Amino acid sequence: MGHYLTRRLAGLVPLLLVISLASFLLVRMAPGGPFDKERAPASPEIRRAIEAKYHLDEPRWRQYLRYLGVLPEPDGRGGWRLCDGGVLKGDLGPSFKYRNHTVNDVLAQGLPVSMTLGGLAFLFALGTGIPLGLYTAARRGEWADHLGGFVAILAFCIPGLVVGPVLVMLFAVELHWLPAALWESPAHAILPTIALGLYFAGRISRLMREGMTEVMREGFMTTAKAKGLGERSVLLRHGLRLAILPVVSYCGPLLADLLTGSFVVESIFRIPGIGVFLVNAALSNDYPMLVGLTLVYACLLVVLNLLVDVVYSLLDPRVKFA
Repeated sequence: MGHYLTRRLAGLVPLLLVISLASFLLVRMAPGGPFDKERAPASPEIRRAIEAKYHLDEPRWRQYLRYLGVLPEPDGRGGWRLCDGGVLKGDLGPSFKYRNHTVNDVLAQGLPVSMTLGGLAFLFALGTGIPLGLYTAARRGEWADHLGGFVAILAFCIPGLVVGPVLVMLFAVELHWLPAALWESPAHAILPTIALGLYFAGRISRLMREGMTEVMREGFMTTAKAKGLGERSVLLRHGLRLAILPVVSYCGPLLADLLTGSFVVESIFRIPGIGVFLVNAALSNDYPMLVGLTLVYACLLVVLNLLVDVVYSLLDPRVKFA
């Protein structure tokens, strides 16, 4: 395991560099530019001055090296130095849309909110999906299995775009139990957590049911039952550890999706996460914002998948990483 983790961590930097290069080039290939949607069209002189300020008039290879922070520049004393800023120094650059803010400022403002909402939705999805999947697997073929399967399918067939307004109308407008929007207290987190996590709860429930159904066919489960153990003890003590492996595999990309925010849910409940910034950056060709948020998502995805591999090997001793 130690050698495997070392290799994965060593390959993390080259992988992120490839992702940064691909996203850097792709966003610049999109039609239009970051200053094409200004209220008043800029004169050619002003456009050239703006492009020179943000170094958009340079060749793309120089822009990329500058973005990384490894572009050599004259220091004015006959020597050379690396350019200021750069991703490798933790500086994701200025935002073209939010002129007085950097990408780091936006992340510092919105990422904690999105991560909090995503973490709550993740716990809700696990806390709802795993018990439902276990129950339907234990009652397979019965009416409870069919009802639970219908609920799970319904959960991941109805998008948050529909669930969110329904929850607001029912619990905020009609019953006045919970606030309808904003992010000010624990009560404000309940409805968006359900709206964001319900879809994933349905997916986890189906994965849990399928995993437990497969495990229940194994010989050691039959042996455990033959020893006189109760059904609950057999499921929880002997079957759960292996049945949950498909859910564990799914948790890596699931967590990355949740922690980086959901534009739909954040928009419905007026939550100041990074989902809104990502969409606005795509619509306005805000190059640094798009690439920066892509790198954040990629880092989360790679790290969380690595953690999933570690947890997977701990749950199933048969899994060995060379």
